[in-house]
Amino acid sequence: MIDPLFDLSDKIAVVTGGSRGLGYQMVKAFAERGADCVVASRKLDNCNAVADEVRALGRRALAVQVHAARWDSIDALIETVYDEFGRIDILVNNAGMSPAMSSHDVTEDLFDSVLGLNFKGPFRLASQVAKRMADGDGGVIINVTSSGSLMPLPGVVPYGSAKAALNAMSRSLAAEYGPKVRVNTLSPGPFLTDIAKAWTPEHRKHVDSAIGRPGYPEEIVTAALFLASPASSFTTGAIVRVDGGLPIGQ
Repeated sequence: MIDPLFDLSDKIAVVTGGSRGLGYQMVKAFAERGADCVVASRKLDNCNAVADEVRALGRRALAVQVHAARWDSIDALIETVYDEFGRIDILVNNAGMSPAMSSHDVTEDLFDSVLGLNFKGPFRLASQVAKRMADGDGGVIINVTSSGSLMPLPGVVPYGSAKAALNAMSRSLAAEYGPKVRVNTLSPGPFLTDIAKAWTPEHRKHVDSAIGRPGYPEEIVTAALFLASPASSFTTGAIVRVDGGLPIGQ
């Protein structure tokens, strides 16, 4: 039996970047608690594989290819979901990238690409879905940022800056579309997802944080469920950190 605080039965959840990493963990957790899921990312084959897992849990699923920085592709995603399900109850803006490079070497094209995927695209998706939610029965939006939006993080300055903009956007959208739409930020720290394959063996074991290690991908689930479910009914415009206690602000 599902705890009523975390019951997502018959909810429609859309997760960008939902075919791997933290997004995949969220899709799986939502489906296990009754949600029908839309898995959206650049690679349709990967989305289809995750959608099959959702269907195996007895839920409906839809795989959609999307370029999460392009507004035309985002608008097409929204129309596809509404044509199929008629609404969106939970939106997770999770797609992103963080290429490491010295700031003085960043090209204009790379800067635009990083800002597009980490802020411009999420703004379009969140704002358009928020309006539809507000005109309907309401809903929940979770914008996934990063500990790099809250602390100095050299080598990925455009990424951290874009994620900081996403933090500010979440608060403003919460004020603009509340009370029917709740908008919150989920801020992960270092997790052992695909990106961790490029880390040193020491970094994969130890992090300078209160917990002292990176997170396991499944450890994002409880925070995501909290923000997506009735358990957070009085929480909006907030930043929920899941970072092992990083020394933010130093």
